[in-house]
Amino acid sequence: MEPIMGESKKRVCYFFDSDIGNYHYGPGHPMKPTRIRMCHSLVMNYGLYKKMEIFRAKPATKREMSQFHTDEYVDFLHRINPDNANQFAKEQVKYNVGDDTPIFDGLFEYCSISAGGSMEGAARLSRDKCDIAVNWAGGLHHAKKAEASGFCYVNDIVLGILELLRYHQRVLYIDIDVHHGDGVEEAFYTTDRVMTASFHKYGEFFPGTGEVRDNGIGKGKGYAINVPLRDGISDENYKSIFQPVITRIIEWYQPGAIVLQCGSDSLSGDRLGSFNLSMRGHASCVQFVKSFNLPLLLLGGGGYTVKSVSRTWAYETGLAAGVQLHAAIPNNEYYEYYGPDYELDVRPSNMTDHNTPEYLEKLKEVVFEILRDKNAAPSVPLQEIPRLAHDNDDDAEMEDEEPKDIRRPQRLWDKSKQHEASLSDSEDEGYGGRRHRQNHKESTPNGLRKRQRSSSPRSTTGVSNSTPMADVIPATSSTPIDPSEARSTIVVGDPDVASGNLLAPPPVPTESTGPTNGDVEMEPSNGDAETVAAPPNGLEIETSISVPPSGNAGSNVQ
Repeated sequence: MEPIMGESKKRVCYFFDSDIGNYHYGPGHPMKPTRIRMCHSLVMNYGLYKKMEIFRAKPATKREMSQFHTDEYVDFLHRINPDNANQFAKEQVKYNVGDDTPIFDGLFEYCSISAGGSMEGAARLSRDKCDIAVNWAGGLHHAKKAEASGFCYVNDIVLGILELLRYHQRVLYIDIDVHHGDGVEEAFYTTDRVMTASFHKYGEFFPGTGEVRDNGIGKGKGYAINVPLRDGISDENYKSIFQPVITRIIEWYQPGAIVLQCGSDSLSGDRLGSFNLSMRGHASCVQFVKSFNLPLLLLGGGGYTVKSVSRTWAYETGLAAGVQLHAAIPNNEYYEYYGPDYELDVRPSNMTDHNTPEYLEKLKEVVFEILRDKNAAPSVPLQEIPRLAHDNDDDAEMEDEEPKDIRRPQRLWDKSKQHEASLSDSEDEGYGGRRHRQNHKESTPNGLRKRQRSSSPRSTTGVSNSTPMADVIPATSSTPIDPSEARSTIVVGDPDVASGNLLAPPPVPTESTGPTNGDVEMEPSNGDAETVAAPPNGLEIETSISVPPSGNAGSNVQ
């Protein structure tokens, strides 16, 4: 782990909840939350906990989700589970739940963890508590106001951007997932307060939106940028269009903060993607956006070859913290899954790049023409910060919360066993296998659940679900930031931090084998405690503190 020369040090807040890896979309489903645990294990065993603060976010409440989603839709997600799914047959059709967005145990808790991390990251950025916030469990960009879509149920990105808009006049959203960021674009399609820029595959490919001339309507005309790309794009060609487009947007739009969705299905060999980016080519986008020195929220997203996802997000976490991770993967509980090379790298293949220089040049010209149609960056009047709505309502909102002092029943511990299938990219992949192409509709429900809670207030603007999105966007603040409003949480992020299970690396496997493909359940490597253990020396955590630079570190992320 070496520092990146010539860079000023950034304050990084990293969000992770150890429960996230317990959820399971179902057998054969390409979305595997275990990838976040694998990433977190690399992050901790590379020693990145010494370079940043680690938090477990407060899961988002129903009220917070309703800042964007309709009350009825949020209530549906809260109530439905595999046992009562038959009672909600009409609602499943109405809200597009089923098939690629299955019902599984702990669905609402899973959404709460994802959204909570993104909202808290945005809140800490807004209150100048950090320069970069990272939530790999977020980035679920397909979810709509009252509809699930593309493996996404709650749009944590929109919720995070709404939090940023309370303090920043303009927010730029950048999406490097192979799929178009349709849910985020749709949410802000009629406003100039948020500019969206999506680099994605276009054509006969999910979700089928994101044509270059789709650039907003009304007040938002010209504030949605789409860069539709073709199969097999290489690092060099991606860089040739990404950097000039983003540079022009930032120079012209002058955002106060940036949200970067780092979907890793744009990597070479992804199970559902068709691009040919290497890990370093993907990460160069993160490094480039970081170089503008604006508040930056890094989120996850797609990525269906789990070994590539965990490698890339761990590497990008290092870049955020200002260090270059060495190639040799350190000992960790998932070490055997990184064979046969055990290196921190995702290499490009020899697939054909169908993006010609002429095509990319024409795309740039169209994008620059869209930007030239606007005279200057929009501005908004400064107003008082909207009052925090959580003050009187949080207790009522969390009536479903498990008592903190009661031990978990054995049945919940049993359900926390990790599916072996969660560590395999596909049922027919085998050791070191390549991607298995699957349609977005090929999935079946089932899963796991587990729940954890930490405390810390977050903002909630009281809005009606019938309110147009442009009217939901909060006014920018002209008042000083009150430190007491800080929206963050429990530091350290995992029970294993105090016990040191991950800092002491597990022994190197004597025989490296790839993931098995049966239905055998696997116990979590370090066990999952219900509450975050106290830090060394028995200190109680009441405010944000850093993970000790020498001491113990924990595991797990999406």
